[in-house]
Amino acid sequence: MALRKPPLYDRHARATFTDFGGWEMPVEFDSIRTEHAAVRESVGIFDVSHMGEVVVSGPDATVLMNRLTTNDVSDLSPGEAQYAAITDAEGIVQDDTIVYCLPDAGTDRYLFVPNAGHDEEAYDRWVGHRDEWGLDCEVRNETDDWAMVAVQGPDAPAVVDDVASADVPGMARNRLVETEVGGVRSWVASTGYTGEAGVEILCPTGDAAALWDAFEGVQPCGLGARDTLRTEIGLLLSGQDFDPDAEPRTPYEAGIGWAVDVDTDFVGRDALAEVAETGPEDAFVGLKLKERGIARHGHEITLDGDVVGHVTSGTMSPTLGEPIALGYVPTSLSEPGTAVSVVVRDDDKRAEVAATPFLP
Repeated sequence: MALRKPPLYDRHARATFTDFGGWEMPVEFDSIRTEHAAVRESVGIFDVSHMGEVVVSGPDATVLMNRLTTNDVSDLSPGEAQYAAITDAEGIVQDDTIVYCLPDAGTDRYLFVPNAGHDEEAYDRWVGHRDEWGLDCEVRNETDDWAMVAVQGPDAPAVVDDVASADVPGMARNRLVETEVGGVRSWVASTGYTGEAGVEILCPTGDAAALWDAFEGVQPCGLGARDTLRTEIGLLLSGQDFDPDAEPRTPYEAGIGWAVDVDTDFVGRDALAEVAETGPEDAFVGLKLKERGIARHGHEITLDGDVVGHVTSGTMSPTLGEPIALGYVPTSLSEPGTAVSVVVRDDDKRAEVAATPFLP
C-alpha cells in the first residue's frame, strides 16, 4: 500500500523522509541535534499532519466520548482540552489522545487526535460503539481535511503571536481558539509533545502551504528531533512505549493513571478500577546509563544478572549529553536511584532508574 503524504510534502524538499504509521514524513531537515537545540533554546516548527482528526458532534457526543476515553470529557468547557487514553475491556491502552471541546455554539462537538495511522481504526471504533449503544451523534474522520503543524520552544508563543490574531502568549495550557494565523483561518491549541512552550495549529489542507510559509525563518524540524525531545520529557510513544499487541499496558503501568477517571463509565473502567485499588505490577520509568552505550527498544534491563524489565525507548540526550532511556521494571524497582543494568550489544551497562522529565 502506498504511503500517505502530508499536505506539506512539497514544502519539505530538503528533508529526509521515513515511513511513520503509514505516512511518508520528514525525519530530518538539517540535523537532529540542530533541530533539537532550536526547540530547547528558541523555536522550531514541525509538520505533524500524520496525526489523525476525528470529530464527534450531536446530542450524545459527550456520552460517547466519555464511554470511549478514560478521562471525564464532561469536565471540559468549550475551548478546553485534556489528555486521555483509549482502552479495551481489559484496560489495555489502545492509543492515547488529546480531546478538544470545540468552541462551537449550539451543540456538543469534540475533536480528538488519534496517533499516526490510527484514524481509521478510531473512526470504526467510535461508529461501532455509537451504533451498538444507540447514541445520537455524528462521527467524522476528517484526517485528510486538515494539516497540523507544531510551533514549539521558549520563543514559540511570541513567534506565533506575531502572525496570529489571537493573544497566543496569554493562552493557558490545554486551550483551543479559532483565529487567523498568517491570514489562514486556523485552530490554535496550547498543546505539544516537546516539554516546551508552544502551540499546535490545524488548518484546512488547502491552506497548509500558506500557514507553513507564515513561519519562514523558523527552524523546520523532523520526527527525529521530535523523538529526542519527547524522550527527554518522558512522554509515551504509541506503538513503542505501549502497543496493544507488542507492549500491552494499562494506563497505570504506563504512568498515565492521572488521566483515568474511574468515576466515569468507559470501556475498561472495571478492570482499571481494580488496578487502581491494588496498584500495577510494573512501572514505566526513566533510566540513565552510567557507561558508554545507548539503550534501544527491546534491550533487557537486569539486576544481578536476572532480567527484570526492558527498554522501550532510548537515545543520547542532546541536551544532557548522556544516554537516557525509558522502559518497564517491577514497581518494587521503580524508585529513582535504583541501580540496574541495561544489556547493550551483549554487554551489561551500569544504569540507574531516574525520575522523568530528565531535564531540570
